[in-house]
Amino acid sequence: MFPTQSMGYDRAITVFSPEGRLYQVEYATEAVRHGPLAVGVKATDGVVLVGEKRSPHALADLDTLRKILLIDDHVGTAIAGLHADARKLIDQARVQSQVNRLSYDEPISIQALVVNICDTKQLHTQYGGVRPYGVALLVAGVDDHGPQLYTTDPSGSFWGWKAAAIGKESDAVREYFQEEYKPTLKLPQAQSLALDGLLKVTDKSESDPAELAKSIEIGLINTTDKKFKILEQDEVQAILAAR
Repeated sequence: MFPTQSMGYDRAITVFSPEGRLYQVEYATEAVRHGPLAVGVKATDGVVLVGEKRSPHALADLDTLRKILLIDDHVGTAIAGLHADARKLIDQARVQSQVNRLSYDEPISIQALVVNICDTKQLHTQYGGVRPYGVALLVAGVDDHGPQLYTTDPSGSFWGWKAAAIGKESDAVREYFQEEYKPTLKLPQAQSLALDGLLKVTDKSESDPAELAKSIEIGLINTTDKKFKILEQDEVQAILAAR
């Protein structure tokens, strides 16, 4: 994976290789690429997130696992990578959201929230004694600028997207979105596209809707009420059965 002459430059986060690479950041990115898939699609009237839950053990209870979480009333996030790292970042994002409400009496903008998360991630790429966060986040919400969808990566970089995917097989999903996405999509169409993208690469499209609903989470927000909602399992099952 890495050239022999570059070995030894991954012993500390603060050491660049001769090629200008930070290997610890690349290792953290690999943790994201091996995580269960999460996808997001932005519509003209909202944003939808869909995530795959994967059991770490045959006896694990999938109901206790969370792929999509609420940050504030108007914004939610999907995880790919190390959930423990995500929990820390999400807790910080929740605090920042409430600080903004107390200070300015208004919900935080999605981009300001993403920048705050990425500032923390970037700090963990330049100091000794720490390691990068091995998690990527899909952040979706609605603010004064309309529907917003962002990704954050372990380096502290972020991008805004019309449709995005993180985690395992994310490259294939992005290629599918590039072919199928249309800027005029409404929220129901965006939801169908997100599900199609996820199921296309997970080989679960023919599964029984009741069983499939146990391993899929859907979160969405529209521009009418600006409230991020994580669907219950029976709601997800109904959506899958109607496909």
